[in-house]
Amino acid sequence: MTKKVSYNTSPWWIILNPAAGNGKAGKAASEIKRLLKENNFTFTLVETAYHQHAIELVAIGIQKGFRQIMAIGGDGTNNEVINGILQQQEIPSIDIIYTLIPVGTGNDWIKTHGIPKSYKKWIPKIATAQLVQQDIGLVSYHKDGKQYQRYFANVAGLAYDAYITKVKAEKAPKILPAIYYIWLVLVYLFKYQLKKAKIEFDGEIVEDAFYTINIGVCRYSGGGMQFVPHAVPDDGQFALTIARRVSKLDVLLYTSNIFAGTLAKHDQVTEHFARSIRVDSVEQGAVMVEVDGEYLGEGPVVFSLVELGLCLLRG
Repeated sequence: MTKKVSYNTSPWWIILNPAAGNGKAGKAASEIKRLLKENNFTFTLVETAYHQHAIELVAIGIQKGFRQIMAIGGDGTNNEVINGILQQQEIPSIDIIYTLIPVGTGNDWIKTHGIPKSYKKWIPKIATAQLVQQDIGLVSYHKDGKQYQRYFANVAGLAYDAYITKVKAEKAPKILPAIYYIWLVLVYLFKYQLKKAKIEFDGEIVEDAFYTINIGVCRYSGGGMQFVPHAVPDDGQFALTIARRVSKLDVLLYTSNIFAGTLAKHDQVTEHFARSIRVDSVEQGAVMVEVDGEYLGEGPVVFSLVELGLCLLRG
């Protein structure tokens, strides 16, 4: 008989983003701490104060000796904490146990791992949850003429997907977050012009004009959309979806297919698997890139994989 491990017997380093979920995480902090104590968790909780602060806080926690890290926030907080785990040089990333208490707007990453959206349901389960590993993506990109790298745990998007993410970051939400992304997709659809690019993956080359290019470790993005429904988080390869010259009318007609994971029914959409991917522009206007819902910059973009680089507790 397999011995059940309890993950509340060792101390947790908890990173809270009070701004997550339009401030919902900060408002829920007191109740979350109360629930953790009721379920016999020992922890030290710290709060983020600025963009990418969570990456620094991860390193501090590990230097203090913590080997269990919990994030409280949404997909953006999740991305920062996972970047902290992968970027730090103190110990191997797989020596750290990680989990997320989801208090964001989209909460897409948790859908793949069966983590309840309600922290009231998730916190009592964390102590005896299943420990698994997943692959992590690493993207090399450019911004203001300089090259950068960023890890991602969920889905990356290029072309129109990245364009919308950039617009979203620049515009203050004026309607409900749950429908805001879809509203942006529809409003800005007719302002966007497809650009030609070249995609190289595992020896194949595809050159065309693209509506969107999506690279997934996990399946869901954009509030439940499935651009990469064939993604498996621990199979050692990216799920790649290429949408070529999809008309603006078809974008509207196939919106429900994106949520259903059946976008590949369109004759301009193909699904692939790849271990490494490179995307270059072939005309004026660089291809833009976002990961886990955050706009990063422009191409040329190179994706590589860190196989089973993250240990996490899943539902």
